[in-house]
Amino acid sequence: MAVKIRLMRTGARNQPSYRIVVVDSRRKRDGKYIENLGYYDPKTDPFIYKVNIDRAIYWLNNGAIPTTTAKSLLRKAGALEKRHFLKFGIKTEKETAISTSESGSPIETLEENIEQNPEEKKEEKIEETNEEENNERVN
Repeated sequence: MAVKIRLMRTGARNQPSYRIVVVDSRRKRDGKYIENLGYYDPKTDPFIYKVNIDRAIYWLNNGAIPTTTAKSLLRKAGALEKRHFLKFGIKTEKETAISTSESGSPIETLEENIEQNPEEKKEEKIEETNEEENNERVN
């Protein structure tokens, strides 16, 4: 059975979102899939995606071939790099887990930006400018 990792379109008209799925290559684009690996929302700025890296590596090691867009998302998520390190023994499982968690996913950074209120940002900028002015006066 030829297995592919590809995108499955979901969402309403003019509001596309995609699931990253493992599917038999002979199936329809939106047909039955073997496993759901994550999602991708291209309409947000910056776009949001989430990939189960461990399962993606499992399927890649078992011969699944990603499409170009799916491969790009796997690369951004760090799945291809982690697979490379594990395959050639450059890093251990624990070391790759630490390095991928340090980089942080785009969802976490987006949530951090949303959590900060605009008023707090303004107050921080005002405090920074006041500190700079005080430093200039002292010098």
